[in-house]
Amino acid sequence: MEAMRYAKRTCTDQTKIDEFLNLAKTGALSMVDGEFPYVIPLNFVWHNGAIYFHGADAGRKERVLQANNNVCFLVSEEYGTITDPVPAETDTAYMSVMLFGKAERITELSQATGALQAMLDKYVPGYYEQQLSRQHVEKYRSSHGAQVAVYKITPTEVSAKVNPVNEQKMFMPGRRMQQDV
Repeated sequence: MEAMRYAKRTCTDQTKIDEFLNLAKTGALSMVDGEFPYVIPLNFVWHNGAIYFHGADAGRKERVLQANNNVCFLVSEEYGTITDPVPAETDTAYMSVMLFGKAERITELSQATGALQAMLDKYVPGYYEQQLSRQHVEKYRSSHGAQVAVYKITPTEVSAKVNPVNEQKMFMPGRRMQQDV
């Protein structure tokens, strides 16, 4: 992997990366569609060291992944603007993680059900009284008649960056430079 240009922002703390991926709600799946990139936002779950996502078993995403399953998955959260009396030193507090790998469709029903249950646990914890059944996953069809397709990305490369929040310097409406000099 190419070295990060702004290396002081590199995050190698796996616990911090795992916590971030467990809490973040949306990621961007980048694929190669012929000669052009194709990027879509997705709900996802970080589960057992991999990214899982789901969607219809038909459509552009499915066609693109069948042709070329090399992907990049980006998760990024912006926490606010960090002020500084020097305009060039004004910055953004954030964390981002990029994962590279191959998106593999999960065909084993138990593994797909487990990944979907992990997503339910993430997005609607405690809502359902019972675990997701394999029969539900197997028989489910969307309003367009599509079956659910579950994918797994096991990262071959991971790159993470962080610029932490500095509470004393965070911008909020009404804040003026004179307060910081």
